[in-house]
Amino acid sequence: MGYTAVDVADLEGEGPGEAIRKVRRALGARAFGFNYVTLPAGREGREHDHAGDGQEEVYVVVRGSGVMRVDGDEVDLHSGVFVRVDPESTRLPVAGPDGLEFVTFGAPLDGPYEPLALERLDRIPPELGDPHEQSQPSGVRRLWEPRRG
Repeated sequence: MGYTAVDVADLEGEGPGEAIRKVRRALGARAFGFNYVTLPAGREGREHDHAGDGQEEVYVVVRGSGVMRVDGDEVDLHSGVFVRVDPESTRLPVAGPDGLEFVTFGAPLDGPYEPLALERLDRIPPELGDPHEQSQPSGVRRLWEPRRG
């Protein structure tokens, strides 16, 4: 038995505006995708859909406020709100005056989850380490000792 744990504050931001913390990759999780996103006040996230890969997504607001624009509708966001979005629907998170922090979870409706090729565990650049080995990527702390024999 084992597990990994990470403090999102220890992860470097990636992507536009360094808004995305790649928590799934840091933990080495494989069953579904998830990331932590931080948007400054008034900033829009990335408008997108998952029609091509069939992923349903669930957004969970952790802090701040804003709206999620889904196919022309606006869903009010604040701490504790969950929003599920169909793969074909276009979505765009927009931060309110206090910024917006949320976790997004996703997996395909019609098959197993596959990380993007660049994020697959067997393709992580050596300098980031393997989450299943003793050395961990920056910000990930192994909180268990593997069973021996």
